[in-house]
Amino acid sequence: MSGRNTTLRSLHDVCLAAWFGGSLMGAVGLNGAAQDEGGTWATTARIASSGWAKWTPVNAAAIAAHLFGSGGMLAVNAPRVATQQGVAASTLAKTVLTGAALAATAYSRVLGKKIELAASSDPEDAAKAAKHPIDTDKAQRQLACMQWAVPALTGGLLILNALHGEQQRPAEQAHGMWQRARSLTPAMMPSFPDWHLTH
Repeated sequence: MSGRNTTLRSLHDVCLAAWFGGSLMGAVGLNGAAQDEGGTWATTARIASSGWAKWTPVNAAAIAAHLFGSGGMLAVNAPRVATQQGVAASTLAKTVLTGAALAATAYSRVLGKKIELAASSDPEDAAKAAKHPIDTDKAQRQLACMQWAVPALTGGLLILNALHGEQQRPAEQAHGMWQRARSLTPAMMPSFPDWHLTH
């Protein structure tokens, strides 16, 4: 591709980095600090919930901007997806992984909100929690898994992003397009022994 798409690529890359980095920092730093300083389950949950609540709007904006950039890059690179061997497969893998990361992020927030209400000292939150009681131990275990699933999935997206960058090298594009053409028209490309026999 000869054209530049700096804005789309920046939205895609920087916001994916924010999604990955924020989830990893939250799992290691925020949740770890809450456990060290909380003392009781309720206090620990309130500290962690407060931090995640402040990060959620930023994270949501980063995810939305990443998806916008990702969609724009897909549109720009549609010819390569169609004609370069391997690009369609890596694009499909990236789409599936993005969907899984979105689902894990959303589910983590749902679990976090439930725990936040259950641990809150606010009477209104306590009333909401009483209307929808949860097994806090089960929710905490699920959240402990989700807190690592999100950085793992978004880290996988960063790896696939690096692969896409390698696939954009001129030599890779030429080789991939040649392989794609050969796979689509095998009958039109006889082997060298066939050429030898017909001359």
